[in-house]
Amino acid sequence: MTVQLSRRNILKSTALAAAGFIPAAAAIAQTTKIPSQWDETTDIIIVGSGFAGLSAAVGASNTGAKVIVLEKMPTIGGNSVINAGDMCAVGTPQQAAKNVKDSPELLAQDMLRNGLFLNDPKKVKFVAEHANDNYKWLVDEIGVEFMPVVGFTGGHSVPRAVTTTAGSGSGIIMPLAAYLKKKGIEPRTRNYVERIYRDDNGRVVGLCVREGYRFGKEGSGRPKNIQATKAVLLAHGGFGADVKYRSLLDPKLTEIFKTTNQPGATSEMWKEAARIGGMMIQSDWIQCTPWNNPLEKGMGYTWNFGQYVAGEAGIWVNTEGKRFVNENANRKVRADAILVEQGKGLKAVAVANKAATASLEGRRPGFMDKALKDNLIKQYDSLDALAADWKMPADTLKASIAQLNGYFKDGKDPQFGRIVKDLKPMEEGPWYAMEMSPKVHHCMGGLATTIDGKVLDVSTLEPIPGLYAAGEATGGTHGAVRMGTNAILDCLVMGRAAGTAAATQG
Repeated sequence: MTVQLSRRNILKSTALAAAGFIPAAAAIAQTTKIPSQWDETTDIIIVGSGFAGLSAAVGASNTGAKVIVLEKMPTIGGNSVINAGDMCAVGTPQQAAKNVKDSPELLAQDMLRNGLFLNDPKKVKFVAEHANDNYKWLVDEIGVEFMPVVGFTGGHSVPRAVTTTAGSGSGIIMPLAAYLKKKGIEPRTRNYVERIYRDDNGRVVGLCVREGYRFGKEGSGRPKNIQATKAVLLAHGGFGADVKYRSLLDPKLTEIFKTTNQPGATSEMWKEAARIGGMMIQSDWIQCTPWNNPLEKGMGYTWNFGQYVAGEAGIWVNTEGKRFVNENANRKVRADAILVEQGKGLKAVAVANKAATASLEGRRPGFMDKALKDNLIKQYDSLDALAADWKMPADTLKASIAQLNGYFKDGKDPQFGRIVKDLKPMEEGPWYAMEMSPKVHHCMGGLATTIDGKVLDVSTLEPIPGLYAAGEATGGTHGAVRMGTNAILDCLVMGRAAGTAAATQG
């Protein structure tokens, strides 16, 4: 039914909504004219081709539903394809080989603790309980290959990070895309969503897209109306590359802050979902990574040194030579600590010796040779040479390392509470150093959804018929802080669940 409201009818509808007779969001949505004829019809339309979007497409298509996947950029994957490929998993062969004792309950505890208990406990429980079968699904059904090593990332209480053999998120995105292609589903690139259609009954019924869209050229492409007979599923990711939008939510995140995100991580779908009544939660919780190299654009690759070398088996110091934070705390704690040092006019420097690089070489073969060749990490024969180059007091640096070495020997860190069990003291060179500076990385908030991905209406707090969402487009899973490697887990688990629900429940 096509509805066009006069100003009087809009006011009347809004008044009725305020009185509780109809959803206010539906009344507002009625001002968008629903097409009398559709250019194309399908069961499910998925917006976004990252981890959440492609896993949702698998979930929906496996029920027999007809699925269309839309991507506004010229290539698929978004942030997911440039992701480091480190995924949180529980009960893996990699953990068993290292005799790591873990459980869904322990993962859930870590998520809630790091999230400052702003997480949705039901979502946390669901994601944690599916951490193992998600790993098995990727390996056994999708064909993803992981390295035979397990890593420790910030905020986790035990090692849980498994890494794709590709060394990036492409190791998951490409197998998902290949799986879908066999089912006749290929994401449509350069398809920008201009409008979400929500009818006078409050149901989302389709989208207006611009085919042939060219990123950055507003109005480019040809308009096309696509009907979704069952549901629209939003998996459009975050807005970390949208300076204007993010700085309205968190005023400190101006253009001074670089981002790890690809250029298409912008806010259009956030604004459109809100326009049709989607409830947004915790959108101002925007995560900055602590360990990025300011010499690199975007995410770069030498962050691995800050996280997996100096963060696991080395030390973080400021240019006074002093340790200033738990090197393996969650990302917010570490990023905030670096910002404090920068506010004092100091730099944050990741420092480690040759022996500390061993674990990283198992995950990123040839990493150190490349980083040194690219002049992104510096090598020194002695700590005196390192200190001189970074203009820090050599005696203070040596004392800081000696103190941490003592913690390694004792198995306890009374200074910052870092987990230091089974770590070897740093005694012999050569030594390595790299500056670290925070970059805008991940949006923890987003659309409020149920466990199966139904988007809630801001006025009724009930699900909007025909609208689902998953991944970074949603809030509730991570709370105040997303732990490292948990984004992939969240996107895949919630994406597959939402896709299945969208196809079966509509």
